[in-house]
Amino acid sequence: MTLVVPPIPGPAADEPARPSDELAPGGPQRSSSSPRRDADAGDDAVTAAVGRLSGEFSGRVGPRLVVRVVRDCRRELGGSPVGALPELVERLARYRLDRQIG
Repeated sequence: MTLVVPPIPGPAADEPARPSDELAPGGPQRSSSSPRRDADAGDDAVTAAVGRLSGEFSGRVGPRLVVRVVRDCRRELGGSPVGALPELVERLARYRLDRQIG
């Protein structure tokens, strides 16, 4: 017995799916709360936290550890409100670095 499945309308399996805004007339459009803007805010949170915590923990932990901890915290807090990210990232990273040195 052979099972025949009709094709699903849309892009072929070997074609990458395109976001619906690329299909809109006039090309791609960004919404006011674009993911890129949210990512920029997160990157600012990482940069600021790394700068402050590197100075605070200098001589006790290496700069690579500070960067790794801050980035991990940022990733874990990804669903948090963008406006709260800088403070949340820095507080969580400070706590984890403090626990690291004991």
